[in-house]
Amino acid sequence: MPTENSVERPYADANSKAQSADAVAADRGFDDSPESGALFIRLVELEAGPERDAVRDELVSLWLPMAHRIAGRFRDRGEATEDLRQVAALGLIKAIDRFDPVRGAFESYAIPTITGEVKRHFRDRMWAVRVPRRVQELRNRVQVARRELRQQPGPAEPTIAEIAAHARLTEDEVSAGMEAMEGFSALSLDVEVGAGDDGYSLGDTLGGTDSSFDTIVDRQAAAKELRQLPERERTILYMRFFEDMTQGHIAEKLGISQMHVSRLISGSCARVRRGALAQ
Repeated sequence: MPTENSVERPYADANSKAQSADAVAADRGFDDSPESGALFIRLVELEAGPERDAVRDELVSLWLPMAHRIAGRFRDRGEATEDLRQVAALGLIKAIDRFDPVRGAFESYAIPTITGEVKRHFRDRMWAVRVPRRVQELRNRVQVARRELRQQPGPAEPTIAEIAAHARLTEDEVSAGMEAMEGFSALSLDVEVGAGDDGYSLGDTLGGTDSSFDTIVDRQAAAKELRQLPERERTILYMRFFEDMTQGHIAEKLGISQMHVSRLISGSCARVRRGALAQ
């Protein structure tokens, strides 16, 4: 069985071998379907080791043009051609490792394997905003239905109801699929909004965290504890923190010592704090 390192090595070397493999293909005159049955039989018979790795590398080089051709079918979809070729090369390696030569021609097995690997790349890696798999599938069904309806006589853009009927979906599912179509791309926060001297960036329209929300939560938590204080202590706290009176002025008004006022304020605040934090 191939090891993890033996899988990674041909993948890393695949692109470096592409040019030489293409040249060999041109010299031998095949159209990316080389004769390699003997190599596959030998690959199956060999144990893991340098000799098997060499046979495997040779198969990768021989069939790499086919992988590149499959990758070319997906160009102009927002992904670099070189990245698509790397994904297709990984699919080729998986096909070589899993192929059983007694079951038929290699290309019959490799083509769907490589194509599936590229499609998985678009499905799992190309979303700017990650959406659930179910919504991705809705997007694909909606996209197909829109394309088919556009080819029929009638308005250029089908309605949600028409798409839903054609794709056998509900209108809510169609709406979710259409929203998911925007998940492949995202606007930069630096993009200009507006025109002329009044232009501003999209990032300027985003709000920030309002610290007042924390204040509201704290006040609500403290209010319950304040109501449970004795009336005199509530009065002292009100005069100190809402009327901004000094401790000396409060002591004079209530006829008690300033030290006693200080102890009452400290004790009341500590009680309110403990109760609020306990909530």
